[in-house]
This record gives sequence, C-alpha cells and structure tokens, in this order.
Amino acid sequence: MTTSITAKNEKSANTLFMTFVRFRELSIIIIIVLLMILVSIRTPAFLTIDNFRDILLNISILVIVALAQTMVIVTRGIDLSVGSTIGLVAMMVAFVVVSFPGMSPLVAVALGMALGALLGSFNGFLITTGGVPPIIATLGTLSIYRGLIFVYSQGQWVNSYEMPESFRALAKGTPLGIPNIILIAALVAVIIYIFLNYTRPGRDIYTIGSNPDAARVAGINVTRTTFMVYVVSGLLCGLAAVLWASRFESAQTNTALGFELQSVAASVVGGVSIMGGSGTVLGVILGAFLLGTIENSLTLVRISPFWQLAAQGLLILVAVIIDSAIMRRLQRVGSKS
Repeated sequence: MTTSITAKNEKSANTLFMTFVRFRELSIIIIIVLLMILVSIRTPAFLTIDNFRDILLNISILVIVALAQTMVIVTRGIDLSVGSTIGLVAMMVAFVVVSFPGMSPLVAVALGMALGALLGSFNGFLITTGGVPPIIATLGTLSIYRGLIFVYSQGQWVNSYEMPESFRALAKGTPLGIPNIILIAALVAVIIYIFLNYTRPGRDIYTIGSNPDAARVAGINVTRTTFMVYVVSGLLCGLAAVLWASRFESAQTNTALGFELQSVAASVVGGVSIMGGSGTVLGVILGAFLLGTIENSLTLVRISPFWQLAAQGLLILVAVIIDSAIMRRLQRVGSKS
C-alpha cells in the first residue's frame, strides 16, 4: 500500500511539474505582478499609464532583438554580435539619411534591414560553411563590426539637429495614438509568432534545436535553415538599428554597446532553453517586460543603474539553473514512462 501511495504521489508531482513546464510564462507573470506590487508600495507613481508607456517604449527595440536572438538560441546557437550590428547599421543609415535628407523613412528602414541581413549572412557563412562554433564566430564579428563603426564614422557622431524631422518621427510618431516603435515591435512579434508556429521553416528551427541528427534524417536541410536564422537575426537587428537612431535621434560609436547581454537575458528569462528546441514568442516578450520593469523600478526608487547589470546577470543564472533542472527532470520522467 505504501508503494501505491508513493507511486500516486510521484504521479501527481510529475503532473504538476509538466503543467509548470507547459505554462512557464505564468511564473514570469507572477514575478512581474509581485514586483509591481512591491515597487508601487514604495513609489505610487509606478502604477500610471505614462510609466507603463515608458516601459513599453524602452523594451520595444529589445523585444525585436530578443526575438531574433531567440531563433538563434532555439537552434542551439547564439548571436553575440547583435549589439555591434545595431551600432554599425545605425551609423551607416544615419550618415545616409543626413546626406539625403529627402529620403523616405521607409527607404531608410529597407536599407537598414538589408545591411543587417548582409552582416547576419556573414555570421551564417562562418558558422555553416566555415564550421566555426556560433559563440566564437559571433564573438569575433562582435569586435569586427564594432571596429568598423569607428572606421566608417572616423570617430564622428551623427546628432539630432542633423537628422531630418521625418526620420526622427519614424519611431516616436503617434499617428494612431501609440508610438510607432511600439506598434512595429508588436507587428514583428506577430510575424515571428506566425513564422515559428505555422510555417515549415519555423517548425524546422525547433526540430533542429531538439535533435540536429534526427532533423537531417527527416530530410531537413540543417545548413540552410541555420544560415537563414542568422540572416533573419541580422535583418531584425538592422530594423532595430534604424529605430534606435530614430528614437534617440543620434548615431554614436557606442550605440547598443552591451545590448547582446540584454537580448540573451530577455530570451533565457523568457523560457528559451539554452539547450535548444524550445521557446515561445510570448515568453520572450514577458522576459523583456520583466527586464524593463526592473530597470524602470530601479530608476524610480533611485537605486544605481549599475544594479541593473547585476540583476540581468542574476536572472540569467537563475533561468539557466531552472532550465537545466527542468531538462534533467524531463529526462527522468521520460525514462520512467
């Protein structure tokens, strides 16, 4: 009878565990709500529409880049060059916009995405054709692209007064009552969600991350799909670069410096497995929102912004530990079933 009770308890525990795995986003929502309650007690101004608008503005670019990073991580890779890609593309597009003030903002967006895709394709080439591990390849291009910013700009910055009004309004304009940058981030999230869940290439990304060998046996072109992921990552970073230059009305040599840490943090905290094969768009958005809420909270309670980096690092460690524990538990559950 004791054995029967033990087995029943274990079955209940496994059921509860599988429910947690299936709805990991719920745990992030709970953390966000608890954080909001604690901060609002200290600072009532936190729970205002204007403050939440600021949070959404601050995380819009992060959401776009984190979604790009997510697709890479799902394939068991990583893109450490996203910050440098944003910086280089922002600088190049800014110089073009200043030289041709009559250029349509949509043309600037197209140019930025094309440049980003080109940089991303170089990463993909190094990894798929050159056989360089993703972390090494993108660590190298991180430095290369950051160095090219100085070479291209000759150390000069592009300032607000040099940019045409139409370009500055690209990110901050509110024709629908909501800043364009928030709407663009939402549109990108919808497109990525549809791509990952309802298209063959999107599903192939998850298959490759779960088991690359099985993916090859199933007839999936792993090399082509992996290359595509890095191109898409670069393309989205190019979009983020144009929005960055427009929102902050400048292009500097240190633009997006260290942004790769934030993109990885948003992805991993949002439930994207570092082992590959799993991750959701909703989870990434919640992860970015949690990071944005922490940053906003630290500012409101007047705590040094340097603690933000410590908080990001801690969240990454906690998320990785939880992810590793989940993977081990899943393996045990699978071996017993």
